[in-house]
Amino acid sequence: MDISVVVPLYDEVESLPELTTWISRVMDENRYTYEIILVDDGSKDGSWDMIVKLKESNPFIKGLKFRRNYGKSAALNTGFEAANGNVIITMDADLQDSPDEIPGLYRRITEDKYDLVSGWKAKRYDPLTKTIPTKFFNAATRKMSGIHNLHDFNCGLKAYRKTVVKNIEVYGEMHRYIPVLAKWAGFTKIGEQVVEHRARKYGKTKFGWTRFINGFLDLLSIFFVGKFGKRPMHFFGAMGTLSFFAGIIIAIYLVGEKLYDLAHHIVPRQPTDNPLFYFALVAIILGSQLFLTGFVAELVARSASERNRYQIEDTI
Repeated sequence: MDISVVVPLYDEVESLPELTTWISRVMDENRYTYEIILVDDGSKDGSWDMIVKLKESNPFIKGLKFRRNYGKSAALNTGFEAANGNVIITMDADLQDSPDEIPGLYRRITEDKYDLVSGWKAKRYDPLTKTIPTKFFNAATRKMSGIHNLHDFNCGLKAYRKTVVKNIEVYGEMHRYIPVLAKWAGFTKIGEQVVEHRARKYGKTKFGWTRFINGFLDLLSIFFVGKFGKRPMHFFGAMGTLSFFAGIIIAIYLVGEKLYDLAHHIVPRQPTDNPLFYFALVAIILGSQLFLTGFVAELVARSASERNRYQIEDTI
């Protein structure tokens, strides 16, 4: 199979007929073998009934329905597991991503040999309250990830080589940083393609202002997991060791100061009257805790259970 189109969706019943018809037309015009995987993330507006209806007239449609809403990352990860195409294309279901971009993205993977090609909506139809924070997070992600050639990490329209999606795990809200996950997994040939951004035709956006806070926290998480996920002791152990020895040095200084005062018949003050005593105490305790945290994290990292287990109510 040439292409698997993975579409996560939540309450997009109005757009599904037009979207699937458009995708099929593009596929037929280019003679691609394909499948359309629609992942219903617990919709309540009749989206699943629409998917079942569309399946009756289009055998290339496949559907997965979550019992409840898990989020876009869960839907993408489940879609990736079900995908059979040599190239996987992801897009949103709200018709803001154009299926006409599929042939260009497909060629970048098959002919230019990219592992991942991310869309860049250079001209957007979003309010400033969305575009300005997005630019900030994209700049921060470029800096922290070292992927300097991407302008829009969160663009839903992306193309992947099959081996990429089968070797990464998208969880939490990490869908924003899939290129970073791919890079940490060893897929370093990552490209970008300018794509059309269309104004929303049906429904309303599902993302509020909290996504920017979550995005920042996810960025810190992915940076830590990517750099220290397999060796957490290097992070916690190093910090703990520095803190512990700083406390020990301060404690030795306090002991030396008291011995000096006794040797010179100077009435010494109590160690607890010296603020350095408390700095030493806190540093030693904190260092010990960080070191133990690193040790426990090492044990967890070596025996971590699966994180992506979701209740799938129905499959067609």
